[in-house]
Amino acid sequence: MIEILLVEDNPADVLLTREAFEEARIANRLSHVSDGEEALAFLRRKGEFSGATRPDLILLDLNMPRMGGLELLDELKRDPELRAIPVIVLTTSAAEADVWRSYHLHANAYITKPVSMADFFEVVKTFEDFWMALVRLPKTQQPS
Repeated sequence: MIEILLVEDNPADVLLTREAFEEARIANRLSHVSDGEEALAFLRRKGEFSGATRPDLILLDLNMPRMGGLELLDELKRDPELRAIPVIVLTTSAAEADVWRSYHLHANAYITKPVSMADFFEVVKTFEDFWMALVRLPKTQQPS
């Protein structure tokens, strides 16, 4: 079981992502926040998120209100406590500038959301095959 934080402001995309993970039968706990500011509060366990579990993986949309995905990614990768958490950009943007900037800010992967539901489910299946079956994720705490 892995902990995933979905940072997404579109309720329809949140629902679609939850459904895709359920259909793929991916053993995970999917937490959700709506923007970068909430994500930082969740990751730093502040306010209403004081009891939050640190995620093993972050799925990050780019276009959000208040603090967008690129701003959040920059903040995460500069924070020694958070920088080791893998971040997968999952966004509608196919703009080369967004791809370049995301990798420049040390995103671990960049996935453009497919338009069709069937294609989105296929992306999630591929995501599972790679990130949950093949890749070894770091533990939430640094070993001593």
